[in-house]
Amino acid sequence: MVFTFYNTLGREKQQFNPLQKQKVGFYGCGPTVYNYAHIGNIRAYVHHDILVRSLRRAGFDVNHVMNITDVGHLSNDNDDGEDKMVKSAEERGKSVLEIADFYTEAFFKDIDRMNITRPTVVCKATEHISEMITLIERIEKNGFTYLTGGNLYFDISKFPSYGDLALLKLDDLKAGARIEQDENKRNPGDFVLWFTKSKFENQALTWDSPWGRGYPGWHIECSAMSIKYLGEQFDIHAGGIDHIPIHHTNEIAQSEAATGLKPWVKYWLHNEFLVLDKGKMSKSAGGFLTLQSLIDEGFDPLDYRYFLLSGHYRSQLQFSFESLQGAKNSRKSLLNKIRSLAENAEAQREDEREIINRYIEGFDRAIEDDLNTPRALAEVWGLLKEGPATQDTLAAVFDMDRVLGLGLENAVKNENSDENCKNVENSEFLSEINDLINKRINAKKAKDFTTADNIRQSLKNRGIILEDGPSGTTWRRM
Repeated sequence: MVFTFYNTLGREKQQFNPLQKQKVGFYGCGPTVYNYAHIGNIRAYVHHDILVRSLRRAGFDVNHVMNITDVGHLSNDNDDGEDKMVKSAEERGKSVLEIADFYTEAFFKDIDRMNITRPTVVCKATEHISEMITLIERIEKNGFTYLTGGNLYFDISKFPSYGDLALLKLDDLKAGARIEQDENKRNPGDFVLWFTKSKFENQALTWDSPWGRGYPGWHIECSAMSIKYLGEQFDIHAGGIDHIPIHHTNEIAQSEAATGLKPWVKYWLHNEFLVLDKGKMSKSAGGFLTLQSLIDEGFDPLDYRYFLLSGHYRSQLQFSFESLQGAKNSRKSLLNKIRSLAENAEAQREDEREIINRYIEGFDRAIEDDLNTPRALAEVWGLLKEGPATQDTLAAVFDMDRVLGLGLENAVKNENSDENCKNVENSEFLSEINDLINKRINAKKAKDFTTADNIRQSLKNRGIILEDGPSGTTWRRM
């Protein structure tokens, strides 16, 4: 397959040619774990998942790295306001790390329920402070910083291509035009690499550094962790469009300043907003919808995944419960068609293979064309309506779902085994599930998260979903 992606850096579709043959380094911006993810946030992670699934289906070895921001992200991306983690901890009467652990676990619960493949590497900001300090020292050594008012700033005037990603011009960044002016900044677009106590005297998490005891700015974590796990140059960086003008622009500047101005990332992919009542959904506005909100209204998480796939990731998507109901109905019809096909599928018939191949090729073209999931879904429906009732058609649909991630094969297996499951739900079966849940609980207590994740995944492979809540861990079938 030959992929074409819309590269924000250049504002055009470009053929995808990775730095290494059949290997892809991919960094996707992860959550700031101060609250539950809202359904707009989840759109980004479904986009990342479709990207990873598509590349892997095409034979690429994808190293997917995602950060967990548990320090340094202020309430305004421009270095203004309170630390989001500290603010949440104070409001809830918890420590910052307690808040981070709770919402990190809640985030991955949502990821699993949405059938999103977990990243290869998940890295927490607080566990990579030394890497951030080392990278800041490199930036400082190369002459891109200044220290004033107790904070170390990046001087954007020293970086000629600053703003290329966001189509910003240095001359246009007038004081106060983009951000509230900081009297310590030489340029209004300069940003903090390292804060000291001169900024926030009661900051909960601080570390020793060459510039004083303090904590990192938000932007530096992504540069430091991506370079550690993917190298000084890698293929794809993705996130929401709100990251373009500040966060990703600053990431490029500091990364290339540290590594000698060589291109850091080849392809930048950005998803559009999910909008509700003609406004961007955000936690700061209050009243945002979580995945659990949708479940409480009677929807399956995969209904929401289907809804997201019905829109292209680069187009704004208007959310309403009416449109989600439409997606639910469509997914139900899709499952019914596939289950009917599974029950009645005949052996392969070579004379009808051409029809199947035509839809597979159409599906591939859709995915190759900047991950066009609406067109890809249409090819699935077309195959089910026109294709022969054979095992080959069923296999082709399941292969397409390796990208779409709607859990179609599991749904068929679980439907066919429902009667058996009802009979098998005896003491031996329940005992096995409970034993695995207890082993996972003990592993988490021992901070053996690899074992805990493996248990969750092994049960998921058998069609069992674990759900952690205030009263403990429960399970349900997919």
